[in-house]
Amino acid sequence: MPKLLLTLPAIAILAAACLGGDGGDVASEPEAAGGEGSTLAGVDLSIHGVPLEDIHFDTFDGGSIPLSEISEERVIALRDAIPPLDAPRYDDVSAGDWLDEDDLILGYESASGSAWAYPLKILNFHEIVNDDLDGVPVLISYCPLCRSGIVYDRRLDGMLLTFGNTSALFESDLVMFDRETNSFWWQTAGEAIVGTLTGNRLRTLPAITSTWGQWRELHPRTLILSRDTGFSRPYERDPFSDYADSVNSKRFPFPVSEASQDDRLSPADEVLGIVIDGESVAYPLRLLGSAAINDTVAGTRVVVFSIADGPSGSAFRPESGGSQLTFRFDGRSFLDKETGSEWNLSGQAVSGPLKGEKLEPLPSRYTFWFAYVAAFPNTELFAP
Repeated sequence: MPKLLLTLPAIAILAAACLGGDGGDVASEPEAAGGEGSTLAGVDLSIHGVPLEDIHFDTFDGGSIPLSEISEERVIALRDAIPPLDAPRYDDVSAGDWLDEDDLILGYESASGSAWAYPLKILNFHEIVNDDLDGVPVLISYCPLCRSGIVYDRRLDGMLLTFGNTSALFESDLVMFDRETNSFWWQTAGEAIVGTLTGNRLRTLPAITSTWGQWRELHPRTLILSRDTGFSRPYERDPFSDYADSVNSKRFPFPVSEASQDDRLSPADEVLGIVIDGESVAYPLRLLGSAAINDTVAGTRVVVFSIADGPSGSAFRPESGGSQLTFRFDGRSFLDKETGSEWNLSGQAVSGPLKGEKLEPLPSRYTFWFAYVAAFPNTELFAP
């Protein structure tokens, strides 16, 4: 598989920022490499869905080591060098006053209507949050290198998985590991790619990546991930604020395949991806701007609400009370053509005959285009 690797000296600085004061000794010289067909640090390398040499461990000094060559000692030392949050704390909405209105958050709403906000400024430094929200064991996952904010269900075939960070990347995207089997997981795809669980996929849950101002307006009683994480990190600044420019120049910090070099969009264009019955459609949020998209995926009617600010997007089944709805954006809000009711980004009717009704949310992935098309190379791209 042809690869492209362009060195970004700044990425070493960004990695050091994310690493903070922990794991500072993980960049020592590698020892004897692990090999295919063996077990390495509890990972069965004989079972894998991608070439081992295409998974690269970040050494946090501007370099990387492929899985096919790394030592067991280094694999163990690099685990959770970017520390996940396993006992996250939350504050009430007033504690979000340190965020700017246009700072992005990953938002999750439970079936009961409770809401949680995860600022990307915090996720930059942790990438993984294991939690149980309203009885659902969730994995809040985020990779700053591909701006992929995705929420997964941690349950798989009767197992409850908890996730850590390998410090490795595949397609310049976060590779996680589950602590129960040590299998490696590709974050954007939600798929195990090395180890005993290879080929399994996590169930994607509905979530919204939006600005803090948008989310707070939608959920005035939202809880917000606390900066009291137990780690000392400069959460107030965003070391990846200009990173999209590098991606659009195809200066990727880690190898990517030809599959990700799809020029239908710029590499760092934000898309909202929907997968239904194996069929994938990507919606280019920045190109769509503020709009309501009525579409069909795998024979299922969907509506995508897109907002230029962020950009932000969400997806729903366009039905209420057994009736099919068709939506438009009138320059201010989302309206259904059947009743004229007004709907917000969370799929709730806020005025009109259907006020108080909620649309059924659809699981979606918010990522840069290069990461999404690498994970779903056969995806359709919605053309505005």
